[in-house]
Amino acid sequence: MKDGRGVRCHLYRDTGNVKSEMGIPGGLSTELGGNDTPSAFHVSSGSSRHALLEVSDLKVHFPIRKGILQRVAGQVKAVDGVSLEIPQGRTLALVGESGCGKTTLGKALLQLIPPTAGSVRFDGSELMGLSARALRAQRGTMQMVFQDPYASLNPKMRIAEILEEGMTALNIKRDGAARQAHIDTLLDQVGLASNIKWRYPHEFSGGQRQRIAIARALAVSPQLLICDEPTSALDVSVQAQILNLLKSLQQELNLSYLFITHNLAVVEYLAHEVCVMYLGRIVERGTAKEVLRAPKHPYTQALLSAVPRIDGSGRQRIRLEGDLPSAANPPQGCHFAPRCSHATGQCRAAYPPATSHSATHRVSCYLFIDKPG
Repeated sequence: MKDGRGVRCHLYRDTGNVKSEMGIPGGLSTELGGNDTPSAFHVSSGSSRHALLEVSDLKVHFPIRKGILQRVAGQVKAVDGVSLEIPQGRTLALVGESGCGKTTLGKALLQLIPPTAGSVRFDGSELMGLSARALRAQRGTMQMVFQDPYASLNPKMRIAEILEEGMTALNIKRDGAARQAHIDTLLDQVGLASNIKWRYPHEFSGGQRQRIAIARALAVSPQLLICDEPTSALDVSVQAQILNLLKSLQQELNLSYLFITHNLAVVEYLAHEVCVMYLGRIVERGTAKEVLRAPKHPYTQALLSAVPRIDGSGRQRIRLEGDLPSAANPPQGCHFAPRCSHATGQCRAAYPPATSHSATHRVSCYLFIDKPG
């Protein structure tokens, strides 16, 4: 192979380049600065594409109750004023450390957790304040793929029953034969044989269970999938297969994804845009190329500096002091100021407004208030 590298594999005998269909291209390598993803994966959200999901100033606060009478003594601000949008057929990645509110945001978009305030519009329809009956009618349009494929499937139900459960709840394909035909199609779409539908979840591997979970989400023909770290519990080789599956399903069905993850290499491969979340708020947003190659916010820079590289080179390691502050008592001013080496008195006094660096790249940091771009 080139550059002094070598590998024992017949795939490389003639050309030195692995076939792209055998796995994830170089974009999944941890060398975030070394490989370009396809240009189609960096389309601006300001394009003519229809915004399927529009979220404005969404808040999810949980009351803290104390005493015998359980009086409200405070609020845990898990999500605190998040705004975003996801165009039809595109992927928005949501990244940030554990406890920043990513999963809470995903569940609030589906109204699985009641939001405290804000607006969630799906395909032009407001979801906030809908009655149970009206919300039920919207359930089929948005579905969730959970992190743990072992815990997300009912061990007492056969695969056919698991896939049919959602169709029964939403009165989809009432004819039994039509449902079984639909189940066979779903299993084929996710790369599984139709004859496995009479088996139980414990008879499958983790990757196969996650494929079943994806098929269950697709059973009601959604337009948006919220994927909550769907590959984090899987082996690396299986992760590649699931990501390739999600990518092909998006192209085939024109699906939109909100992809919640810690893995920034996965973000580079799959996402069109990236939102970086810290303590309930979005601190930076842009196309995947803008955020991963030219991060502006100190927190984003710290996240990227922690990504390991095979050659050991790359960005200077940025070590953050202290732990993530409590969402019940967030710092005054910029939430990241107590851990930021660039923090000033202005940062500790008030939260910074968002500054635009391009049509798609925005960051909330006082370092760039006077020098955008």
